[in-house]
Amino acid sequence: MNIYLKRFLQRGIAFGGLGPIIVGIVFYILSLTLEGFSLGGGEVFLAILSTYILAFVQAGASVFNQIEEWPLAKCTFVHFLTLYLAYVLCYLVNSWIPFDINVVLIFTAIFAAGYFVVWLAVFVSIKAVSKKLNAKIK
Repeated sequence: MNIYLKRFLQRGIAFGGLGPIIVGIVFYILSLTLEGFSLGGGEVFLAILSTYILAFVQAGASVFNQIEEWPLAKCTFVHFLTLYLAYVLCYLVNSWIPFDINVVLIFTAIFAAGYFVVWLAVFVSIKAVSKKLNAKIK
C-alpha cells in the first residue's frame, strides 16, 4: 500500500471520531436552547455518519503536505480541494445549506477565504520559526 494512503487512513481513523462527538454536543445544546427542536433517527444517523467522514477526510488530508515530491502549490491545492469537497458535500447532504448555486458560491467564497487565512497564518509562523532556527545554527 502506498505510504501516503496508509498515513491518510491512519490519521483519519485516529481523529475521525471527534466529528460525531461535536455533532452530539451541538444537537444537545440546540435541544436545550430551541423550543420544539427535534430530529428523527435518520437525521441524527446521517449527521453522525457524515461528520465522521468529514473528520476522517480532514485528519487524513494532512498527509498531502508531507509528500516531498510535490511542489507546495500542488500540495496546497489538493489539500484545499479535498477539504472543500468533504465540507460542501457534508453540508449539502445534511441540508445545512440549501442546494442553491448562489448559496454554494457564497459557501465557497467563505470557505476559500477561511482556508487562505489559516494557511497564511501557518505559513508565516513556520517561516518565522525556520528563520529563528537558521539564525541559531549560524
